[in-house]
Amino acid sequence: MAHLTLFQRRRQRVRTALRGVSSGKPRLSVHRSGKHIYAQVIDDSDGKTLAAASTLDKELKGKTNATREGAAAVGKAIAERAKKAGVSTVVFDRGGFLFHGRVKALADAAREGGLEF
Repeated sequence: MAHLTLFQRRRQRVRTALRGVSSGKPRLSVHRSGKHIYAQVIDDSDGKTLAAASTLDKELKGKTNATREGAAAVGKAIAERAKKAGVSTVVFDRGGFLFHGRVKALADAAREGGLEF
């Protein structure tokens, strides 16, 4: 069996922990790259994305990129779009990223926007 990197092991551990919890609740998945940050609300039972936001969106593009301010803007946007889609409670999937900095800023802004997790 091939050896997994630290990030891959952490991601696997996070997903395993979410597997039993997320029945009936969509998953708020976060991906962070060097230049941008992305968030999706995913219904795993149907395999569909209910809402998505990123620093590449028209409203957010150019203002803030891979910064805490950009992550907070994406968090507010994903909360608004999830509310429009009828979602108020989610399970937070940090996807192997540590919960600090941009990921924490996104989560805090989503909570302020009305999402519960």
